[in-house]
Amino acid sequence: MKLTKTLLATAAVTVSAGAVVADDMTIVSWGGAYSKSQLLAYHEPYTAKTGVNILNDDSSAEAVAKLRAMNEAGNITWDVVDVVASDAIRLCDEGLAMEIDADTQLAPAPDGTSASEDFGDLLVSECFIPQIVYSTTFGYRTDLVGDTPPTDICAVFDLDMYPGKRSLEKRPINNMEWALLCDGVAKGDVYDVLGTPEGQDQALAKLETIKDSVVWWSAGADTPQLLADGEVIMGSTYNGRLFSVIEEQNQPVAMLWDAQVFDLDGWIIPAGLSDERKARALDYIMFATDTQRLADQAKYISYGPARKSSAPLVGQHAELGIDMAPHMPTDPNNAQNTFLYNYEFWADYRDDIDAKFQAWLAQ
Repeated sequence: MKLTKTLLATAAVTVSAGAVVADDMTIVSWGGAYSKSQLLAYHEPYTAKTGVNILNDDSSAEAVAKLRAMNEAGNITWDVVDVVASDAIRLCDEGLAMEIDADTQLAPAPDGTSASEDFGDLLVSECFIPQIVYSTTFGYRTDLVGDTPPTDICAVFDLDMYPGKRSLEKRPINNMEWALLCDGVAKGDVYDVLGTPEGQDQALAKLETIKDSVVWWSAGADTPQLLADGEVIMGSTYNGRLFSVIEEQNQPVAMLWDAQVFDLDGWIIPAGLSDERKARALDYIMFATDTQRLADQAKYISYGPARKSSAPLVGQHAELGIDMAPHMPTDPNNAQNTFLYNYEFWADYRDDIDAKFQAWLAQ
């Protein structure tokens, strides 16, 4: 496990729960521009407030498997973990994440509105504390698509119009949905079809048509780098990663918002922590998910804050000085044709479809 010390501190601290805890806590996330936004919006202010030294681990893509292994070994080394909503549901169902009472363990909105009301429907699991609304979408090289830049998700499957390599995530989620959409399945029927063996085979058959032209990625930073290097003509990743490569790095890349897949990302606290570590994790969570902190993250990356009370506080990028609202996946101009991710479906089907997808990849 690669741990990078992002901040230094020397003294033990007393958290709000009253427990004296050790200097270090390990927070697991996704790396890249996303972890940087958390560092600036959450970690550094929390360390300044408490003196706790935060260790960053970029293993969120493997969170479910690693927490299962840690639990089996009886050695939980992580304190707070950033996961997508469907993984939070799985971890909660398996007893690997602790339940959170939003109205007693999370901060209310500044006007006194309860946390449960402020987060609303985004509290999709009793173990999950939402941070952001983000989307998985496509970026493309503006200098490689000719005079007709893509406007439709099915351009990904059109090798005649847009020859060249594409990058897709090395997992079935989103790829299977896009494949069915571009194979004629109506948006409202996608998950019904995908829940059948025949529908899964249909999605894989569509993906087979471009398999030889795909570079498979595992880390969110991969596609932005592949686009910047000109190694792919288009590729999927998180909208915040594309914002970084377009606006911060000034690369010849543009967004394809069509059929962007809305998803949630947030925190879980692993089950099985000592009372001291649990108290510290809860103290961090209360701090990092308050109204101001969630709005602060939007200064550094184009993800929509999960609290209703945070949205009016979203302003300009901290370094670029540009308005961030138009870069959010929820902006009306970007959200004309969205696809809503089905958390419960993937919580139920993930392991089986993962196995089928990986077997297909190996063929």
